[in-house]
Amino acid sequence: MTALVYLVCPAGIPNYGDELIALTWLRHLARVAPDADVVVDCLYPEAAAAHLGGAHPRARFTSVLWPLCLRHWPDGDPAGVAEAVRSSASAFLHRADVLHLLGGGYLNAIWPAFTGLLAGIATAAETTGARTAMTGQGLWPPAASMALTRSLVGRFDVVDVRDAPSARLAGLTPSPDHCDDVFLGYGPHLVRPADEEVPEAMVCAQSLLAGSVPETVRLIASLLRAWKVTDVGLLECSPDKDRDVLAAAHELLPGARRYSLDDVLAHGLPARPGQCWISTRFHPHAVSAAAGAPGLALVVRPDYYDVKHRSLIDAGSSWQLLHGPAIPDRPTGGGFDAERLAHLRAAKLAVAERIYGS
Repeated sequence: MTALVYLVCPAGIPNYGDELIALTWLRHLARVAPDADVVVDCLYPEAAAAHLGGAHPRARFTSVLWPLCLRHWPDGDPAGVAEAVRSSASAFLHRADVLHLLGGGYLNAIWPAFTGLLAGIATAAETTGARTAMTGQGLWPPAASMALTRSLVGRFDVVDVRDAPSARLAGLTPSPDHCDDVFLGYGPHLVRPADEEVPEAMVCAQSLLAGSVPETVRLIASLLRAWKVTDVGLLECSPDKDRDVLAAAHELLPGARRYSLDDVLAHGLPARPGQCWISTRFHPHAVSAAAGAPGLALVVRPDYYDVKHRSLIDAGSSWQLLHGPAIPDRPTGGGFDAERLAHLRAAKLAVAERIYGS
């Protein structure tokens, strides 16, 4: 019988980081398990299929566990959501050989209902005997039901996180090898070709979880003025959610070039060594630093983004972290060096081999 791999991820929102993580694993499976049936259980299957559909020859897209969680969203009780999902999951996931919860930052106090994803996978595995894995997880800030999270995580065969606080919460020893899932598949295909002209500075700002959008944009404009940078690009990571912040940025940076999500997924991030980045988001920080770009991580929600950005800085991105309205000097050195980047990729490949073999 053909093996069935069941991937669970928040693809289809759409959002740059979530789409990129899903693409990373689908491309990996296309190399190591091209004949497997792959089901991607995601938030919005049609939108996800538009970006991810060609990454694996036998991938199909559905939404099963996510609506079970969202149905109980108003309850606000992770234990109640977990129990409700647990009672339904086995009927849907009855023949999977691998149940894999892909990485990201959605299992925490901000979105407590998604604890149900852990419960659904763990319960289904009891009846199917499937191997279970969770990779590249960011569990911070911790949900109020930390004991429930630990209990569910403990039922997974392979547990992998991307930062030290999440490792401790999951009962793991923090390690410099812990990193985001994107490092599994980092390569030149994720950035623009070396001979393509890109802006001197790139800006990635957001509305979601960001507090005052005008204040964030004014700070970014002040930074660019202080650095005397006029050749600027604006990155769209989530079309619906970035609309307001991009409109505000265009008012203060009228000559800026805009790079859409569809564009960067198809053609790569406009990043290169020596360029300067300002990013509130995690995955543009990760990929542009991997391309050798120095940058400034602007923290818009400290209890969430501080841990995320610090994990990349500690891993070797050498970016600066900015919490407030100060105007630091323009970053001129930074980005992951080739040796460190190869080490992170090897560490994540070792995790992948524990799940799927080589």
